[in-house]
Amino acid sequence: MTPQELRGLFLFEKLDEKQLGWLSERGRLEQRTAGSFVYREGEPATCFYVLLSGTVALSREMHGDDVETSRTEQRGVYAGSTQAYLGDRVDQTYKNSLRAISDSEFFVLAADEFATAVRTWFPMALHLLEGLFFGYRAANSLVNERERLLALGSLSAGLTHELNNPAAAAVRATEALRDRVAGMRHKLALIADGRLDGSRLHQLVELQDTAVKQAASAPSLSALETSDAEDVLSDWLDERGVVNPWDIAPTLVAGGVGVPWLETVADTVGDTYLDSAVRWLAYAIDTELLMGEIDDAVTRVSDLVGAAKKYSQLDRAPQQTVDVHELLEATLTMLRAKIPTGIRIVKDYDRTLPEVPAYGAELNQVWTNLIDNAVDAMGTTGTLSIRTWGDDNNHLLVGIGDTGTGIAPEIRPRIFEPFFTTKGVGEGTGLGLDISYRIVVNKHHGDIRVESRPGDTQFIVCLPMTQEEEPGPEGPEGADASPGSSAAQDNAPTGPRPGTP
Repeated sequence: MTPQELRGLFLFEKLDEKQLGWLSERGRLEQRTAGSFVYREGEPATCFYVLLSGTVALSREMHGDDVETSRTEQRGVYAGSTQAYLGDRVDQTYKNSLRAISDSEFFVLAADEFATAVRTWFPMALHLLEGLFFGYRAANSLVNERERLLALGSLSAGLTHELNNPAAAAVRATEALRDRVAGMRHKLALIADGRLDGSRLHQLVELQDTAVKQAASAPSLSALETSDAEDVLSDWLDERGVVNPWDIAPTLVAGGVGVPWLETVADTVGDTYLDSAVRWLAYAIDTELLMGEIDDAVTRVSDLVGAAKKYSQLDRAPQQTVDVHELLEATLTMLRAKIPTGIRIVKDYDRTLPEVPAYGAELNQVWTNLIDNAVDAMGTTGTLSIRTWGDDNNHLLVGIGDTGTGIAPEIRPRIFEPFFTTKGVGEGTGLGLDISYRIVVNKHHGDIRVESRPGDTQFIVCLPMTQEEEPGPEGPEGADASPGSSAAQDNAPTGPRPGTP
């Protein structure tokens, strides 16, 4: 191609004769027939292409299919190894596929020749481009890390609140238990001071064992049933001279004790020791109930710690086969303090789905962002739905929905852009969905999409069930990892802004 012909292309129109001659000597012309690929996504980026004639289309591979993202016939648009000037500091592969829609002709320059031209002819521009590229990537990485730290801080605050409740309950129950044990020793001394024969004392201990076992499995009563039962026991105890029976009755009812059992106690010890015996037995029942509270509190703490461990995946390698349902449950546990009581959670899990290869901790970040957004969209009331299912293409899908106001059609195309948010100043960074997109699409080779109308918004995450090739250095933190980033089009056929596809 002659220097004069090259000057007719907008990309080269400002070059001098020497530079145009250099390009003319090193470049070549190539033709592609309609329907053929110029290059394919993932191949080594060896050439820089400038369209001379014909129509071309750019596509990305999604779930095994080539999805067309743009199409153009504008002479002079370019694509291919546009990042060759960065050398081995970035992954030099084609980030998409270029296909000839009609018979097409290209001016082709080898990637290393293109890199030499950029470095030699535009040194200042090169420094600017490098600064923008690596600066953007570094800044984006720092901002993403800050977003993660903010999310971690919020979750830590919620976890602390959740842990405080059962821990405080355990402390209160332990203090009360100490008092009950002391009281039980005192009452036992009153009834076992030699005036109660051994056989009746033995019977009383057996009644205590029965009461303790009965308390461990006492049925739950409604408030009205509890009040009626306490009145009956108070009346019975009062008739037999037990002091302040209303203090004892609630414990006896909570332990499942009724009048027939108390009559057995009265027959065993007689009226003289009935007060001390009933109080001793009440202490035993109360002790069992308190130990049950402590057990429940400690179990709750253990469950929360287990959920935090699953959420962080600290004990696992970065990538493992994971049960998505365990990740979702761990995330819900971590977010419990942030979800208003007026929001109902509906789960529809397909438990037959297999484990999938994934970065568990990062998927939990995705669930956190989506659930947090869903809760914000609903306010204090609504329904949060979480569903899992599989499709025919060997993918596992997770749907997270809300009954909020929905996403307006005019902003829906922008929701995955970094720093785009509809929240007020200081309420959101606009990075939650951008980070989620990077994790799902770039790191897991999956897909994330949204369906929204007033009262029903669904974010659907699609994950491959089988292992795929590891992403290159560009993802998920790379500058071209997000559909909303300005660098996302680095390999798109490029030309003047009005004509850029």
